[in-house]
Amino acid sequence: MDDKKYFCFSEEVAEVSPSEGMTRKVLSYSKDLMVCELHFDKGAVGSPHKHAHQQISYVVSGVFEAMVGDEKRVLKAGDTVYDPSNMVHGVTCIEEGILLDIFTPMREDFI
Repeated sequence: MDDKKYFCFSEEVAEVSPSEGMTRKVLSYSKDLMVCELHFDKGAVGSPHKHAHQQISYVVSGVFEAMVGDEKRVLKAGDTVYDPSNMVHGVTCIEEGILLDIFTPMREDFI
């Protein structure tokens, strides 16, 4: 089998800018699972939204205010947030940073 199916090299992945101050790379995925790397400038906003996918975001670096439903918390490197299916969620970047977003199933709209 082609090793590109099993391995992802970040330098080979194209970035997209879904909103001002943010870039996203879709790293590895299958129909059931996807991981994306998002870079945020200070002040960048991942606008409140919802989708059918379950999502976990892992803070690689920086500081973020995360909102899930009516609850807001400040997250720093090493913290995670779980966004259930169809729950409104979003983030605001307080200090420049990186999030890893994990989705199940994969986000077909990102491909």
